[in-house]
Amino acid sequence: MARRTKEEAEETKKAICLAALDIFCEKGYSRTTFDEIAKRINLTKGAIYWHFRNKADILTEIIRKAFIISNERLSQNKPEINSIFDLRERMLNEVELIKTDHLYRKFMFFVIFQMEWSEAILNKVGNEIKDLIQLSENIRKEALTKSQKNGEISANIDIELLSDIIACMIHGTLKNILGNEMKTDPSVLMASGFDLIIKNKKKERSK
Repeated sequence: MARRTKEEAEETKKAICLAALDIFCEKGYSRTTFDEIAKRINLTKGAIYWHFRNKADILTEIIRKAFIISNERLSQNKPEINSIFDLRERMLNEVELIKTDHLYRKFMFFVIFQMEWSEAILNKVGNEIKDLIQLSENIRKEALTKSQKNGEISANIDIELLSDIIACMIHGTLKNILGNEMKTDPSVLMASGFDLIIKNKKKERSK
């Protein structure tokens, strides 16, 4: 019975997060209330408070789950990231994930377009899921460092700068996918961007 109760609690938490994400996407984080979330899934506001102290806790859980699930799926396709070429493949897999997974696409749409990121919210969420937020950056830097050691890119390349450049390219591509702002296929856009970076860094190495 206790196990069943725990399973039911997890299912309720999942339903709350899905309902909250729907409303966050529709009207934004700050304008969403516990009453609306509860009404969407036929619960009382008290039932929401039983699982989450506030909206920031719901937001934290949504982000935590999205990061964990997406990383698991991306790691299945590319478990080891040892070079800039592996990193290229992982980013292409993320593009495909957004194109094919409705829930992950909805999450990314909310994070990029509908979330009002205040300093207080960033501090709250960031403290709770700091390691998960750092994961993508760590993967990029480790892959680029290994590429540099393997001689794939120049020894004098600033890894920090190159990682930030790639992050901006990825963010821009994902934003264009979600906003339907580009006629070019997003996979082609991402692959071409990486190929230009790799080609340029190879030229620098050969000088």
